[in-house]
Amino acid sequence: MTNTHKKYPRRKQNRLRIWDYSTPHWYFVTICTQNHREWFGNIDEGKMHLNEFGGIVQKQWLWLKGKYNYINLDEFIVMPNHFHGIIIITEDNVGAGRDLPENIVQRKKRTSPDLSLQKSVKIKSLSELIGVFKTTSSKLIHRSGFPDFSWQRSYYDHIIRKILTF
Repeated sequence: MTNTHKKYPRRKQNRLRIWDYSTPHWYFVTICTQNHREWFGNIDEGKMHLNEFGGIVQKQWLWLKGKYNYINLDEFIVMPNHFHGIIIITEDNVGAGRDLPENIVQRKKRTSPDLSLQKSVKIKSLSELIGVFKTTSSKLIHRSGFPDFSWQRSYYDHIIRKILTF
């Protein structure tokens, strides 16, 4: 048994074992700072005022959309010691097994001698996307003068099963 198991003997699994988190769906995530330390700004009269580090978190969340064309971002908010956001893994470029649909791959093989087009797009899972977000935002915050900053281990997610429109 590892030290992790001894330290957290009853730690619950955060992810559903039966769910493929790279499939197209809407996900609500909450990511907290280590020890819930308030790094990102403050709330004054009911309004969140981001500081430089909160701005970095916001910028990196938006950066994800430009980096990965198969995701969309919905509502999000940076709070003093945590972050809430909705991330959508879309149908675009997504197929079974985290690859492009076979018919698209075959069509690209027939129509283009460019071997780079024969590779299918690998879709990052929700955990991988959150990992990229946490890593890049942490590095930028460290470079901005706070080397002690860290996110809490893991994150919380909720699979949005029903979309309500008003």
